[in-house]
Amino acid sequence: MATKLVIVESPTKAHKIGDYLGKGYTVMASVGHIRDLAQPSQVPAADKAKFGKFGVDVNDGFKPYYIVDGDKKRTVSELKSALKNADELYLATDEDREGEAIAWHLVQTLKPEVPVKRMVFHEITKNAINASLNNTRDVDGNMVDAQETRRILDRLYGYELSPVLWRKVGPGLSAGRVQSVATRLIVERERERMAFKRAPYWDIVATLSAPDALGERAEFSARMITLGGKRLAGSKDFGADGQLTPDGFAANVRQLDEAGATAVASALKTADFTVMSMETKPYRRRPQPPFTTSTLQQTAGNRLGMGARAVMRAAQSLYENGYITYMRTDSVTLSQEGITAARNAGPALMGDEVGTAFAPVKQRGSARRLWIKFAAHPRGVLVADSGAAKAVRGGRASLLAAGVLESRGDFAAGDPVWIDDEAGNHLARGLAGYDSEEIPNMLGRNTAQLRRLLGEEYAHPLVHRDNLVLV
Repeated sequence: MATKLVIVESPTKAHKIGDYLGKGYTVMASVGHIRDLAQPSQVPAADKAKFGKFGVDVNDGFKPYYIVDGDKKRTVSELKSALKNADELYLATDEDREGEAIAWHLVQTLKPEVPVKRMVFHEITKNAINASLNNTRDVDGNMVDAQETRRILDRLYGYELSPVLWRKVGPGLSAGRVQSVATRLIVERERERMAFKRAPYWDIVATLSAPDALGERAEFSARMITLGGKRLAGSKDFGADGQLTPDGFAANVRQLDEAGATAVASALKTADFTVMSMETKPYRRRPQPPFTTSTLQQTAGNRLGMGARAVMRAAQSLYENGYITYMRTDSVTLSQEGITAARNAGPALMGDEVGTAFAPVKQRGSARRLWIKFAAHPRGVLVADSGAAKAVRGGRASLLAAGVLESRGDFAAGDPVWIDDEAGNHLARGLAGYDSEEIPNMLGRNTAQLRRLLGEEYAHPLVHRDNLVLV
């Protein structure tokens, strides 16, 4: 019986798509590329003069010499056998340059005598697969050329420069068109870091109290921003050389040293303060955009301590099993199914019967605390007063807003942060319970005040003790 042959890259992907397509379709995997540039030792003697050095004829328009490697010959044979019983061939590889090249190599190797259709999709769901069957296209020659050019450049660049590294630096090193440039950027950035000079400056923060709307005493922090008609210097007023920037000079900022800051603070200890005005502004908290390839790797690295290779391996598995959309992308567009799932999240959290139920975790494993302590990269700093610092050092207390003097950095809820004492010493690492923009309104307030003034959702620690590890 005639059937339609669908070829994808991976066996997992083939199994998933096969379940959606059902009878009349045979889904098989090429297991990646079925052909590649020949190694010099794999070039026949008759072609050694042209292709023997790179597998590429640099004198004839960079013509490549492709071969089917030994471990792929069986796969090619199985695909050819299946194609004999097919009346149509569907190439369902990924819609990127690499996937397009795999589709082209399949056509060149299998030499099908039946109609060939290119089906593309960005998520492995039943709706997406069925839609792609109705919107097929031809193999994109421009994308194939782009991949081929990249592959040839990799070969020429690596084969020429890697031996130089072996002779000059050390054996086993490799050079590439991407990693060599990236290494240069890292070196330049490291040189900038080494040349960076610290610039000392001091500021003054007062803890004040006044009756609130209910007549109760409420504490709040106030930072001095001007002194003698001049704005106090901050970190943004200094350059990498430790000197004031041109904008800092133009603003005529005042740079306090320790003695000056101490003298001003002493003079203000017994002063009376008057609130001249108060301004409140509403703000909107927007959800984070979907991950791109770059933001996925950054977040997984910062929060989970995963390397780029481990991140993409996990994402590939999730994609092939239909759990996420295609992960190698710079697009933040969501599919309709993704939007529907997001809209169901609210009702699910309110107790409606949508989504998936999970059993509660009774204990946090040690791996989480090890990650916080050793692998997480803090995005900001919370400065604890003497009482809060003592409680944190005790190892059994959460960090409350009432005991925090200052919040520095730009971070989101769930990001790792440092917990420092007033002298700037690191006490602990922890996961922030709130975004950095929310915390200034919480500082110095106890739980009852937070609940009354800001709402129940703010009556929680800035860093819970379960998410806090001493250093």
